[in-house]
Amino acid sequence: MSRIANTFAKAKKENRAALIAFLTAGDPSIEATPALLDSLVENGVDIIELGMPFSDPMADGPAIQKANLRALAAKTGYNDIFRIATEFRKRHPETPLILMGYANPMTFKGSDSFAASAKEAGVDGIICVDIPPEEDATLGVAVREKGMDMIRLATPTSDEARLKIILDGASGFLYYVSVAGVTGLQQATEASIDAALDRIKAVTDLPVAVGFGIRSPEQAAAIAKKADAVVVGSAFVSCIEKAVTNRQDPNAALEKLAKELSTAISDARKEAAL
Repeated sequence: MSRIANTFAKAKKENRAALIAFLTAGDPSIEATPALLDSLVENGVDIIELGMPFSDPMADGPAIQKANLRALAAKTGYNDIFRIATEFRKRHPETPLILMGYANPMTFKGSDSFAASAKEAGVDGIICVDIPPEEDATLGVAVREKGMDMIRLATPTSDEARLKIILDGASGFLYYVSVAGVTGLQQATEASIDAALDRIKAVTDLPVAVGFGIRSPEQAAAIAKKADAVVVGSAFVSCIEKAVTNRQDPNAALEKLAKELSTAISDARKEAAL
């Protein structure tokens, strides 16, 4: 089994959702990123999404947009991202690592080259926000040939016919974008997420992770009652921004939030059963 499959199997055995955290590589600096990733893993995060900084992150809200700009200002480049991933894999041999981003930074050297570099660095899966399933040959073929998961996104507007297209060639898990908007600014209702999960799980056995707009332990716990994983990005990125602004160490803030989220998610189904 892959690291991603093992992680979901472990969470299921423990009757809890997995916690997936997103950080942008190179934010606030290339040198700071490894310790931030370690803080997440050591405080209950199950899967890491490492964002590839890009100048036009059209699916992301203000917090992650600014993280991209900070990373680019720190001169984070293509090779830096793979070096961060390689070092992470040495320190954390079991924790799944996913590269998340946009087509431009993933394919400008060619899909085969990108997939080979990702595999060599110990990456487990790829999320590319702006390559639709119809253009799978642009990246998906190369990713799967290297034995990595091509993780697809579904949205509230993905009807049954569209879901079948999205799921064709998808693996690892399905990322459900719970709002029709950008990251971090709004949150869907629990009822709408539950209904979407029922609809998605009727057509796939893949684990379903829910993200976009989840910022607090209470929100995470509500979603964790039914979802296979909860994805938190903007809240972690905002911790970094606040620490940088106040000239503080962001690790302490990340550790605190990760612990709170992990505890809330772990307890969610236990409390629901009472």
